[in-house]
Amino acid sequence: MKIILSSFGKQQEASTKEALDDFTRRVTRYFPCEWKLHPPSKLTDPTLIKKQEAQIILQQLQPDDYLVLLDERGKNISSPELAELIQGRANESRRQLIFLIGGAYGVDSSVQQRANFTWSLSKLVFPHQLVRLLLAEQVYRACTILRNEKYHHS
Repeated sequence: MKIILSSFGKQQEASTKEALDDFTRRVTRYFPCEWKLHPPSKLTDPTLIKKQEAQIILQQLQPDDYLVLLDERGKNISSPELAELIQGRANESRRQLIFLIGGAYGVDSSVQQRANFTWSLSKLVFPHQLVRLLLAEQVYRACTILRNEKYHHS
């Protein structure tokens, strides 16, 4: 199973890029993993931006892909529960597990409907640069939990 970390917005800033790259490399010890960064839209209307971003995402998805949407209105889960989610998808022989960080205005309802799971990192809203780093770290943590490695202390 391949893990895709997907996000809309600016390229990662130098201050966090090294850490993001490090956690992404760490995940690849367990699963093939890559980032798909989509540039911000040049449109100005939030509704049109969400529709444009939805079109990009939905065109890239295959029917068997498992989509996890990150959204502050989603379900809060623990790191061990994230590990179970990842292991469950691997056990189902999913080709791709995709974690999507929506754009600045959220995501279109068509993406919400397509999502297999909606996950909230927090009720707080964070900048995309930080969410990318948190996501990569949590996926890495989940992988170490699955292997009973020392990184996670419960």
